[in-house]
Amino acid sequence: MAASGNARTGARPATPNVLLILADNLGWGELGCYGGGVLRGAPTPRIDALAAQGLRLTNFNVESDCVPTRSALMTGRHPIRTGALQSVPAGLPQGLIPWEVTLGQQFGHQGYATGCFGKWHLGDRAGRHPHDRGFDEWYGIPRTTNESLFTSTPGFDPSVVPMPYVMAGRVGEAAIEHHVYDLDARRRIDSELADHAIDFMSRQVAAGKPFFAYVPLTHLHYPTLPHPEFTGRTGAGDFADSMVEMDFRTGQMLDALDRLAIADDTLVIFASDNGPEFRRPWRGTAGPWTGTYHTSMEGSLRVPFIVRWPGQVPPGAVSDAIVHVTDLFPTLSRLAGATVPDDRPIDGIDQLSFLLDPSTGSKREGFVYYIKDELRAAKWRDWKMHFVWEPEPNTGTNHLEAPYLFNLVRDPKEETDLNSTGDGWARGPIRRMVVAFQQGLKANPPIPPGSPDDYRPAPKKDVP
Repeated sequence: MAASGNARTGARPATPNVLLILADNLGWGELGCYGGGVLRGAPTPRIDALAAQGLRLTNFNVESDCVPTRSALMTGRHPIRTGALQSVPAGLPQGLIPWEVTLGQQFGHQGYATGCFGKWHLGDRAGRHPHDRGFDEWYGIPRTTNESLFTSTPGFDPSVVPMPYVMAGRVGEAAIEHHVYDLDARRRIDSELADHAIDFMSRQVAAGKPFFAYVPLTHLHYPTLPHPEFTGRTGAGDFADSMVEMDFRTGQMLDALDRLAIADDTLVIFASDNGPEFRRPWRGTAGPWTGTYHTSMEGSLRVPFIVRWPGQVPPGAVSDAIVHVTDLFPTLSRLAGATVPDDRPIDGIDQLSFLLDPSTGSKREGFVYYIKDELRAAKWRDWKMHFVWEPEPNTGTNHLEAPYLFNLVRDPKEETDLNSTGDGWARGPIRRMVVAFQQGLKANPPIPPGSPDDYRPAPKKDVP
């Protein structure tokens, strides 16, 4: 659906600030502006208002779980290329090798102050922490939120497993372990992240320096536990209380932009890294779509995405055009004035013109979808083809001899295979897209998961 409305005329700032808020496992159907909100027992007025002030995408797509999506966001490359395929236990090589170029580096090289406040999950040791990977400063957790459960679990032995910590670091200095990440810290951390982000933005405004503030919140990742001030707020349980808190924290950061008089000069993105939680009692919803994260169902791929930039992005706009998380790397690189690396395959497509004028349409028609190193599905225009069928996590995979084909407009819940109908023509372009991508992988082999810091891929080979 094409967006309506036009952005106001006027030259955009040469160096706009960027505030990128990334929720964790926030399903498509949770927010009020996506059909949830009060229906989920949790009004989200601040995020809903943000959507009304800018562009809301209904077909923004991510990767299967936390690490792959974050690596795709930071590099513009599918995780099958970077080796950042899944969570790895603490103490083992994980995340991105230093050879990869991150969004933090792209902004930093253009003179931006860069800060990361939240869940990183792309490396948990020296050389791979955010302040080693392009961010001037960071505060948050190096791995994942469920580690907050460890210390309260009977039998937990910190002599054989590293204690989970909230950490902090500044460029040129060693990271410090700020405090233990236990269940009490889990309840309080998003409040701390918002405070750190606001302090960072305030300091940069005082210094007259543009900033890139990356704020990957911990809500609504399990255990989905609200700050004590929000416990019981909704009467609908911890999950709803946590969603209301997430909305409030977002509002705090938006209010800071107004207070600092920089809202008009700041591009704000609010998005989610994955589809909803599948574990009860923290299970979320993808609204009309089937499934949760860790699958190739539409509920895993599609998540909320909102962008606001007063005077540049038209208010009240909505688009169902396909955009992929890898697109943020070239899009924000262009915004910062940075050049996208040409010595490696970049899967992302620059969508800045589309975000500024949605009526021009997305520059993307489709994408391939891997879980770990296995091709699971491919999405193209209104169709999706599944090569492996697993509608619910951990229920067993069915490798399909004849891949399922669905039209997502007519069949959003992916219930009726169309291979034997006239829609079968769509298999051709989908297959060609898949073959082209796989040929690219052969020409430029993926980085093996767990590669050491000094790993360097072979020089890039172009694919005809």
